[in-house]
Amino acid sequence: MTKFCKVVLALVCFYTTASAQTKNTNEFGIQIGINGSTVNADGMTNSNYRTGFNAGVSIDHYFSESWSIKGKLLYDQKGWDRGYLATPGETYYTNYRLDYLTIPVLANWHFGRTKNWYLNFGPYTSILLSASETEGGMDLKPFMSGAEFGLDLGIGVKIPASDKIKFFIELNGQGGLSDLFKDNSGSAVRSTVSSINVGINF
Repeated sequence: MTKFCKVVLALVCFYTTASAQTKNTNEFGIQIGINGSTVNADGMTNSNYRTGFNAGVSIDHYFSESWSIKGKLLYDQKGWDRGYLATPGETYYTNYRLDYLTIPVLANWHFGRTKNWYLNFGPYTSILLSASETEGGMDLKPFMSGAEFGLDLGIGVKIPASDKIKFFIELNGQGGLSDLFKDNSGSAVRSTVSSINVGINF
């Protein structure tokens, strides 16, 4: 127990003495995370989530110690479970699997004494890579919009490991603003995604 307390104390001391980024510097990142995604329509949210993952890279450009702008490039698994699919003569439940290349552009506000906590917010664009359903194995890409647009909001904390390397933990939420389906004559179907991510900044 004594050794554990010493390790925790050392980490806290190191964390609180780490320096913040300075103006006109760049910070690169690598991340991986778990997504919980579903959809909403007519103000109702489907309660059956798809569990997927995201992985990608980022660059964060600092304008000051407190503000930066971050761009990401992510492979992003979205979709939902137990959704309706109507085909000629048949309607059934199935799981939707939508995979995207997601590009968020986020304003980052860094706060706290060492500026290691941050909030990020801004728009994202997701480019559809593939779309399928699990019940019949149908390729749904011809029926889906080629791109999705929405807003991203997140909070994270960096844990310094050295002068240049920081681990981070981040919680993010995405809310889609565009319809996932092409030529949809009914209510717009929009995505919603929550994710927990870990990674390294350097």
